[in-house]
Amino acid sequence: MPKYSNFAIVASFMGLWLNSFFSQELQLIVGFILILSFGILHGANDLALIKNVNSNDRVENLYKILLYYIIIVLIGATLFYLIPWLALTLFIIFSGYHFGEQQWNEQLKIEAKWLKFIYEMLYGLIILFLIFTFHDVEVQKIILAITTIEVPIFTFLLILKILLSFFTLLSILFYFRIERFKNYFFKELFYLLVFSIIFKVSSLIWGFALYFIFWHSIPSMIDQIRFLFGNVSFNNFKLYFRSAFAYWIISLLGIALLYYVFKDQKIFNALFFSFLASITFPHVVVIVKMFGKK
Repeated sequence: MPKYSNFAIVASFMGLWLNSFFSQELQLIVGFILILSFGILHGANDLALIKNVNSNDRVENLYKILLYYIIIVLIGATLFYLIPWLALTLFIIFSGYHFGEQQWNEQLKIEAKWLKFIYEMLYGLIILFLIFTFHDVEVQKIILAITTIEVPIFTFLLILKILLSFFTLLSILFYFRIERFKNYFFKELFYLLVFSIIFKVSSLIWGFALYFIFWHSIPSMIDQIRFLFGNVSFNNFKLYFRSAFAYWIISLLGIALLYYVFKDQKIFNALFFSFLASITFPHVVVIVKMFGKK
């Protein structure tokens, strides 16, 4: 989507420009609004996607799928309560693959699916650890609040260097063996540079919101609308929104309940990301199936 990429770059740097006018509090508020709107909405249509992937399923089978979906969310939430360090690790891995898949799915076509899987995960994890490295102290506090484990600050940069090393090796391999790869590699490197600037200049939530909305959520919604309705148009967006509305509202109510109960406690940020993680696990599986069907 070259035209959309141009828009995303302009929107990102517009966000950086606004960053100089917004206070930290306003960045936090607007960042959360963006995440709760487009960010949550892009994952609220999973059941419609499942129905489209399994087009021959009867109504009772769809109810079973809904039940499985709820069970996965509950397992994720329970895991955060019982073994938070493991749940957080899985969340980072799942999210890393999810971000990388969105970025590379159409561009990287190879027969060795496991290599494609590793490459997409490396790319997505690099994005996450760029955020962690540029906001290491704040991320350290959030991890401590979730897991009660204090991760040494140097860990984030060390892991980022390791990820970049493996990513570079695989990129060299693909560059000389896959002709199509050459057309996109330097463009994706440029995007990583853009992400680095965003994360470096912005606060944690504002930088994450700019990436999450303009580089992940909106492109994902475009792919989903095209998958569900055949093409992207305003009318099809309205159909998409109508289909996702009930699940979007339920998610917002869950987050609102968390805020009402824990608004005076520092642990709200940790619980907020834990909630996002719980609904991310099944969403990643659904998107993998969608891209597989495409």
